[in-house]
Amino acid sequence: MIPFALFSQSSYTFYAYRGVVANGYNFWVSVPDTYEMGQDTMPVIVFLHGHSLCGSDLNRVRKYGCLDAISMGRDINALIIAPQNPGGPWNAKKVMDVIEYVQEHYAMDTNRISLVGMSLGGYGTFEVAATYPEKFSAAMALCGGSSRKDFCGLNKLPLWIIHGTADKDVPISQSEKIVAAMKACGPTKLLRFDRFKGVNHSQLAKMFYLPDTYRWLLAHTKNEKKRTLNTSISITVADMGAAYQNIDRAANKITVVSMGRKDEPKVTGTSADTASGAQATVSTPATTAQSTTPARTPAVHVVKKGDTLYSIAKKYHTTVAKLCKINHIKEESILSLGQKIKLR
Repeated sequence: MIPFALFSQSSYTFYAYRGVVANGYNFWVSVPDTYEMGQDTMPVIVFLHGHSLCGSDLNRVRKYGCLDAISMGRDINALIIAPQNPGGPWNAKKVMDVIEYVQEHYAMDTNRISLVGMSLGGYGTFEVAATYPEKFSAAMALCGGSSRKDFCGLNKLPLWIIHGTADKDVPISQSEKIVAAMKACGPTKLLRFDRFKGVNHSQLAKMFYLPDTYRWLLAHTKNEKKRTLNTSISITVADMGAAYQNIDRAANKITVVSMGRKDEPKVTGTSADTASGAQATVSTPATTAQSTTPARTPAVHVVKKGDTLYSIAKKYHTTVAKLCKINHIKEESILSLGQKIKLR
């Protein structure tokens, strides 16, 4: 289980990316001080915001949600990817384009990429997870809905749907419709659906400040023979009432760095940065920041004692079939010490 300290000094760097994904979203990447270049054990959480944070001011994405929870002192030992939707429905391909960009520039555990969204972001969570279920280890949709017709993809990954019965902005019937459609597709062993009695639309935002929200997301992995749903971690309406307790609002130090086009103004430590009580520092130049981001997957792997095609494929989050195709070898091929296996 991923540890979450309640009162500990932690450092996070929020990287703001603008204009780096062609025809895509601008986005944040939150990097904890536990991150190490070249490691492949850091999980990823993708946060999709609601309608109120849409626009072109990337700082709006920090008003609530995962990034704000970190700013308030909640420790989240994962890379957080937080794109900004300029307006309209979330586009699944654009979200994936952002994830793939981050995957090329950061070391991560690609078997543990989870997805969480609320309101419009809940709609986006359903859309992205249903379109690319094989890409995510788990998903959590808060007070969302969907207008798509095919929900069968949602049956392929652990999914927790939470909706308040007093929600007047997005009625709970929206989530109920999706659950019914999932059941029509077949078994829903990977689904949790909780109706939070008396909870309205905005109150579900408290979910982002509870440590168990992140414990549940990070409890799942694709690296298992059969996908399983974690049911040991529970969150209740009473838990949400204590969402802001046991958080040290001055615990986390936040450094903000601009990583976009050279003509973009740099993000600095403004009052918006410190609104939640976190310490903020002025951003560094993009050239300096770039040196802190890790290189992409290496081009080759040099075979060592005990290596097999399976272990190499697992290490670099690829497949044996792909390695065989790239290297023009067969699955039953015997590897030699010092042999170079192309990875891409």
